[in-house]
Amino acid sequence: MADVNDLEPYLETFDSATGYLDWAAFGPLSPAVRAEMRADAELLGSGRRSSIDLVTARVTEARDLVAGVLGCAPEEVVLQPSTTHGLFHTMQGLTGTVVVSAQDFPSLRVTARRAQDARGLLSVREIDAIDGIVTVDAVAEALDDDVTAVGVSLVDFRTGALADLAALRELIGDRLLIVDAIQGFGVTEVDWAAADVVCANGYKWLRAGRGTGFARFSDRARERIEPVLSGISGMQGDATTPGVPAPLVTAAAYQVAPTDPLAAGRLAAALREMTDAGIPAIAQELRARARDVMDLADRYAVPVLTPRDRHAGIVTLQPAAHDAAALAAALANHGVTVTARGATIRVSPHVGTGADSLRLLGDALAEVAATRVVIDAAPGALALSEADIVPAPPALADAVGSDTAN
Repeated sequence: MADVNDLEPYLETFDSATGYLDWAAFGPLSPAVRAEMRADAELLGSGRRSSIDLVTARVTEARDLVAGVLGCAPEEVVLQPSTTHGLFHTMQGLTGTVVVSAQDFPSLRVTARRAQDARGLLSVREIDAIDGIVTVDAVAEALDDDVTAVGVSLVDFRTGALADLAALRELIGDRLLIVDAIQGFGVTEVDWAAADVVCANGYKWLRAGRGTGFARFSDRARERIEPVLSGISGMQGDATTPGVPAPLVTAAAYQVAPTDPLAAGRLAAALREMTDAGIPAIAQELRARARDVMDLADRYAVPVLTPRDRHAGIVTLQPAAHDAAALAAALANHGVTVTARGATIRVSPHVGTGADSLRLLGDALAEVAATRVVIDAAPGALALSEADIVPAPPALADAVGSDTAN
């Protein structure tokens, strides 16, 4: 595994504002991605066929880089505008019953429901996992002979829990395993071979901007998932081919129209950076940054919802009701950017998150801890509830940020 010192060139590319701890919502574009975008735009503005072809070749380059990370053949990968586009292709072509979490990100459960309603060939079975964390036991309870596929997020967008793909693969046997990997691709070290379908996007942890989605369909997945939404870019032949040509036999069948080469260029630039740095080293460093956040939360007695033994970069805090509003305000006042949802605060550092950003987070937590009122009622005395002491706080999203879609 690469030494942390080997990451220095990559760490130095992080130039976002101090206090930005919201990489699970959006990843500010890296300098290399910004430079690639400008250069490719100039080439496309030249009007020269050679320049246009050069930028168009970014599509193949990006596809090959994704395949390299996933450890699969390039023919199994197709670029998509988003994670959700890949999942729509997947769910619309499925038959039988698919198991998904009722609390998962909508990209999984909504695409499954849309497929159920549109074609009537797929049934959706939702599981209500404890804390929304999809475990092997929770999936096992939902399995029967009707189930043909299981859909999970690699990293849960709310809690930061990292799914055990290898254990799920062993559990479900010959059924398809469909993975929404947007919160973990490029920053986790997992056995991608356990999944039959992997869909993700590069606008968060990869720092590649929107439009940089992709999907991997294994040989087995392509045998069982009909390319229902296959368009002109997914068909055999070309524009002059008469009739309705058959879909391609590769993963390219699961696309509607040509890929944006500018988006592909951004994705390729981001993946070149990450593979040069070494994804195992990035994953190790990201877990260390997440543990730094957990340590700060522990120091100032803020409960952590994220599993300590299975996580990537997301750390979800679940402050007590009487701390919630004060913590939201303190984070905003100290210039810390996070995502708030209901009664939780999601903190998501990246490997380039520096000590200054963590110090701002610690200062905000310390401020709330210093003003925290603890009532220790004597035996027989009247014990006031939290609601008696502090009014119920407004939604945290009023004071902090909100999440974005896949």
